[in-house]
Amino acid sequence: LERNSLNLRANIMYFLPSLCDAARAQNEWSYVRMMERDILRIVDLVAPEDGSGAANVKVVRKVLKGLEGRGFLQGQTVVELEEWISGRDAVGGPVSPLPAGSGGAEGGTASIARNTPVSVQREAYGSAAPTIKLDKRQIEQRIEEDRERHKRAREGIWAVQQGSTRLDEDAECGKLWAETSDVEEDDYEIAKEEAEERRECLRFEVAC
Repeated sequence: LERNSLNLRANIMYFLPSLCDAARAQNEWSYVRMMERDILRIVDLVAPEDGSGAANVKVVRKVLKGLEGRGFLQGQTVVELEEWISGRDAVGGPVSPLPAGSGGAEGGTASIARNTPVSVQREAYGSAAPTIKLDKRQIEQRIEEDRERHKRAREGIWAVQQGSTRLDEDAECGKLWAETSDVEEDDYEIAKEEAEERRECLRFEVAC
């Protein structure tokens, strides 16, 4: 994450729910535990306190809610993380408070937060954050990446999970068959009308 742009960090954040879903499906819970362990550091890098990741705060909130809905994060953890990033969606905004109950220098999320690269750099050079300005190329790149990500999300809505590897079992065909209504007299009439229209088109083409 440290070596990637803020746009790519947002894409990686969006990838976390899919990673956890795949890990659960394959019974590889170690990936979920690593996500839980590093989620605070990931959030700090995707939406830094210096305001450079203000556009990513909405992404972070959406992904956190998704992870909570899938059962990968506890509700209390999500609430604390959202409180921690409050104010980061404003460029040059106020410094976000640490989650409630984070403790002192050796306690819980506070110690993790102080060990993130952004926080270490802020402590070394002061907490005042300059105003971040994005150039036209960065804005256009962000728009294009958002468009591609939303297109893939829409494609996933219609995807039908194939539960079996057998070639004679097609989940999509089975779903279509189950949702298709019974054939009635009106369906036969519509079929006859369409067949007649096709014959008329063929006669017209032959005549031309």
